Amino acid sequence: MKKLVGIIAVLVALLLIVPFLIPTETYLRQIERVASEKLNQPVSIKTLHFALLPSPRANIGDLRIGKNDEVRVGNVAAIAELGSLFSETRVITVIEASDPVIQKGALDFVAALPKTEASSVPAKVLIRRLRLNKLQLMWPGIDIPVLNVEATLTQGNLLQTLKLASSDGHLRADLTPQGEGYSIKIDATQWTFPVGPKVLFNRLKSEMTLHGSKLHVASLEGGLYQGALDANADLDWSKGLHGTGKFNVNNIAIAELEQLFNKQKLVSGRLNANGTFGVNTKEASTAADHLVLDSIFNVTNGVLHGVDLAKAATLLLKTGVKGGETDFDELSGALHMSGKQIELKNLQISSGLLAASGGVKVSPARQLDGVIDVKLKKGVILVAIPLRVSGTLDAPVVFPTKAALAGAALGTGVLGPGVGTSVGLKAAAGVEKLKGLFGGDKNQR
Repeated sequence: MKKLVGIIAVLVALLLIVPFLIPTETYLRQIERVASEKLNQPVSIKTLHFALLPSPRANIGDLRIGKNDEVRVGNVAAIAELGSLFSETRVITVIEASDPVIQKGALDFVAALPKTEASSVPAKVLIRRLRLNKLQLMWPGIDIPVLNVEATLTQGNLLQTLKLASSDGHLRADLTPQGEGYSIKIDATQWTFPVGPKVLFNRLKSEMTLHGSKLHVASLEGGLYQGALDANADLDWSKGLHGTGKFNVNNIAIAELEQLFNKQKLVSGRLNANGTFGVNTKEASTAADHLVLDSIFNVTNGVLHGVDLAKAATLLLKTGVKGGETDFDELSGALHMSGKQIELKNLQISSGLLAASGGVKVSPARQLDGVIDVKLKKGVILVAIPLRVSGTLDAPVVFPTKAALAGAALGTGVLGPGVGTSVGLKAAAGVEKLKGLFGGDKNQR
């Protein structure tokens, strides 16, 4: 019995010691050379160790690929199936990479690799699983969370399934081959969109298909800012980023959403909208600056912040009115946005004794330019006053147009205050509409 224990002890010692006696430097240089030829990129490995316990494995330390280290991996462990070491076909149970970092430039040399076709000839090395722990994808302008990825492979070392999850647990995705492309399902909670404004989704589910550099988003359903979003889209990044899509939003608390875009609160209330969008840009990081969006919208039970339309229409001040608020029951209209250029058309505002209509443009510098016709009911008299909107989004200024002031003065002088003023203002409002139809000089309004 003692001899048996002694023999076992010697064997275990050999299993622990022998791997360190293998001249790994020769293997390391061969691996670097073969990998460089296959990838057509420089490959460097700092360390290589073999071990037989607790299972046969090779450990690679500090792996780097690419002229600018587009791929860096802290450690790679290839764990083999013990029985396969003595057979013609070796089986790798799992290849596990820790702390890999992949930069965007890696896509260029990956895309240049020859396409792998399924073969009827058995592979000499079969890989069962591939696991990436704490993967970082470094894309300029895109905030991608740290990911854990696990893939299972077929007998031909082709992808069978791929599962990924963010290390914070907020994002999960499943990818499976479908024809020549892939089917993708995404499920997320408390997840922030990685491109553009940091839109927070309380929940998000999406089904899509990926074929080469084309992504078809069949459905996207999300809960955000107390409301809901439904959308679909088609994206193509073969040459830059190109995309189109449709969307529908319901009952979103607009004040919470607009904080991502504006320092000052502009509008509050519940937003409902539907529309289309498109993007055409060289870099995904600049997508927000090249977004074109058209939408029909309405906001209910809200407030226009920074402007008091009733006060501006009542006081008829040449210097205009700044600050204040306008409560409304409903605000509706059409939105056209091209990058940072915004146009609001067919605006309709209703609130008790106040009603307003018109349009406003917002320049990339956030300057306002537009005319709003405000109607106020004073007793039995309906007073209509055309107001010019200027200033900036953060500090709007509203004042009567020159035509409104002139009409009010003329009506008052001829017919007296009250009825005369109202008649003069109505005439001025008619003149403003004609100017709009025939392209009158806005500086004279």
